[in-house]
Amino acid sequence: MTDRPDLTFAADGTFRVVQFNDTQDSHTPDERTVQLVERVLDTELPGFVVLNGDVVNGDMRTAEQVRRAWHLVVAPVEARGVPWAVTFGNHDADSAPVTGMTTERTAEFLRTYPHHVGGTAQGVSGNSNQVVRLRSARGDGTAFALWLLDSGRYGPATLGGQAVAENPYETIHADQVAWYRRTSVELQGSAPEPVPGLMFFHIPLWEFRHLWFGSPTEATEEAHAAAVAKHGIVGERNEEEATAPFNPGLFHAALERGDVKGMFCGHDHVNDYTGNYHGIQLGYGPGSGFGAYGLPGEDVHRLRGARVFELAQDHPGVFVSTRVVRAGDLGIDLSPEPRRLPDVPAGPS
Repeated sequence: MTDRPDLTFAADGTFRVVQFNDTQDSHTPDERTVQLVERVLDTELPGFVVLNGDVVNGDMRTAEQVRRAWHLVVAPVEARGVPWAVTFGNHDADSAPVTGMTTERTAEFLRTYPHHVGGTAQGVSGNSNQVVRLRSARGDGTAFALWLLDSGRYGPATLGGQAVAENPYETIHADQVAWYRRTSVELQGSAPEPVPGLMFFHIPLWEFRHLWFGSPTEATEEAHAAAVAKHGIVGERNEEEATAPFNPGLFHAALERGDVKGMFCGHDHVNDYTGNYHGIQLGYGPGSGFGAYGLPGEDVHRLRGARVFELAQDHPGVFVSTRVVRAGDLGIDLSPEPRRLPDVPAGPS
């Protein structure tokens, strides 16, 4: 269990979560990334924000530059007093060989912000594994759980003495799956049903691809057309799911526990689809950063945005719905030319 402060449903029993993914820029980011964060916060008024990995890239050359890069994304959330936390992505420590800013040191820096509620389970792989509890507006205990898992960085070039052919990414480890199961049971306690929740991690599981095609073996347009009807798929898939070369078993564990109502990732910037895969909603948050790769040509920024989640403690399963908010709908310029910000001081304010 955690010792972080619990969040609480509003008096009317509702709660809203916003997920930003892949802001993925340096200490001089495209100013429209910051605009997106600000406008989504001002429009949606969330109770909690998840920065779901690849918040920064590896372009920085000093630790101070890394702190500035993080601060520019975090500052709008802090200024509005919104609790927030991070799941680390594969790029967040790319500069570490030069700057020393590993995920451990980055986590130490992030803990200096007043509204940061992040932490990590001890003795478990990764540095951003936690469960944030949402207390009932009626004061009768935990009504919902927000699970944040560290999906790692890059996997080994070889496994079992054999070269990894593609997607050498890391993924959720077996000890993280065991931690989730154990903590889920602890959260339930003596209650007749487990505490429902949502789960966030950066790198997708294989089940995301299975959802799109409705099958672990088929990968055809016909299979996808059938999957749209079967799983209620909405959204776009503009690149293949860049997942690890093996499946960690997290999805199966969540099915067995019956508590996780949705799993949401990032990593693949130009995917934003979602659908119900055998009782668990799987989905992408679109890429939020204007400095990272997007769609080809003039459409490069069309999908930039954030994902929003609506919760209601009296709704079956508590998780009501999810939707994408687009930068273009918020009046943000989508022209392909970059608009870089100058350096600014870093640190909590």
